[in-house]
Amino acid sequence: MTSARELVVEADGGSRGNPGPAGYGAVVLDAVTGETLAEAAEYIGVATNNVAEYKGLVAGLKTARELFPDATVHVRMDSKLVVEQMSGRWKIKHPDMKPLAAEAGRVFPAGRVRYEWIPRERNKHADRLANEAMDAGRLGRQWEPSGSTASLDASAARNAAAPPPPGPPGDARAGAARARAALSGTAGTPTAGPSGAPSTGTPAGPSGTSTAGTPAGPSGSPSARTSDARTSAGAGAWPTTNGGPNGGLFAAEDATATSSTPVASGDFEAEAGVLASTDHEPGTTADGTASGTATTGATRADAPAPVQPQGTAPQGWSGPDMGAPATFVLLRHGETALTPEKRFSGSGGSDPELSAAGLRQAEAVAAALAARGTIQEIVSSPLTRCRQTAAAVAARLGLDVRIEQGLRETDFGAWEGLTFGEVRERYPEDLDAWLASPKAAPTGGGESFATVARRVAATRDRLTAAHAGRTVLLVTHVTPIKTLVRLALGAPPESLFRMELSAASISAVAYYADGNASVRLLNDTSHLR
Repeated sequence: MTSARELVVEADGGSRGNPGPAGYGAVVLDAVTGETLAEAAEYIGVATNNVAEYKGLVAGLKTARELFPDATVHVRMDSKLVVEQMSGRWKIKHPDMKPLAAEAGRVFPAGRVRYEWIPRERNKHADRLANEAMDAGRLGRQWEPSGSTASLDASAARNAAAPPPPGPPGDARAGAARARAALSGTAGTPTAGPSGAPSTGTPAGPSGTSTAGTPAGPSGSPSARTSDARTSAGAGAWPTTNGGPNGGLFAAEDATATSSTPVASGDFEAEAGVLASTDHEPGTTADGTASGTATTGATRADAPAPVQPQGTAPQGWSGPDMGAPATFVLLRHGETALTPEKRFSGSGGSDPELSAAGLRQAEAVAAALAARGTIQEIVSSPLTRCRQTAAAVAARLGLDVRIEQGLRETDFGAWEGLTFGEVRERYPEDLDAWLASPKAAPTGGGESFATVARRVAATRDRLTAAHAGRTVLLVTHVTPIKTLVRLALGAPPESLFRMELSAASISAVAYYADGNASVRLLNDTSHLR
């Protein structure tokens, strides 16, 4: 036994209810052969996911020390929270986590342990052990090694698994480079594109369009903006099914991902003034043509979208690497009693709490975000429904919630608490004006969409400056989320009426140092199904 011996510890933990019946699993592997050297699992009673994960880590490290006290240890876990905290990159704020982290840190000298995040599908062995422990606890027993099939199951899974992409955990850039190389039929560095810019690897198709469906720009290159290398198709896109990998779309390192997730169907919410009337959709005239003005840009609420000059390479192709973006994960709060009734509910009304359905939605989205594990900070609107939703997520992630006044919903004035039909009946002229112009305010001194856009844009600029390179959850409302998406796309104000945004849905926008933005996800509700 010498210090040259290297061990791999894979650990996991889970809670059925969070907090609820919980257990952990850990396996010690030979780093060279991959042979299973020892397993550990235990039912620990009622606890949270994070507590179970930390206990799994401690058990795995102690088991490794019992085998080879002088070994070096490579810890692999699918908990981004534990990996980042134990690596010293994230602060440990939750009181339940601090003693467990300290205990883990004392098992081996710090210089002999390194941590790596891995996707959940590569942590099947420890995950199976944790579930076996929880199953045993449900029957009033403790886990027994003799009854475990985790090692056999994990071996089969490893044999079927594809090798991981190169690069550090969560590095979608490596995946993007591989995707571009595959599309171009090359295995090396992407070839030069127009004007010497690196190509995305998508060959031009018939009639000057790329085979990916992107219209051709000058000299046959994909058109500006849509072909920006930051939005390379499929690069690290976050799966919308439950149980997706913890990295991917929301990872702070991910500077290239985009989402191809379709917008889910459902009813529009009166909260954002997007209820469809019996005659026509708000924001359109009776014959279906768009109303309002088209004067907004991608970086300012009142600036036109920039135009790419002909004969130049699209911005983002030949410019410098701007580094990791500030990624805002945009979470709409769960339902209130007003939501299913489609009533206007802004910042000037009764400030309702989450309904029973809304509380369930908050727990569901909290579980989904905890599974993905990339949220580093949480910022919430001051309104009760958002603070309750944010609190559910914060409890899962062991994070604090910071309140941001700029994320509050529109003040709908005298329309607060009314349905669209009731507003149409009582204030028809004011409603028509509001639908026709973003500068028109609701009856009684509420906020216009133009006013909200200025407030949201200022909040965006303040938050992106404070959180560059980080992934932040913003728990807010329909209008602020749609406004952030609209501004990121450089879309006109009437686009607010063209977006679906369900209760407890997730959207995402990444903001780069050069002022550009990339919309990565809109209205994901897969965690509610």
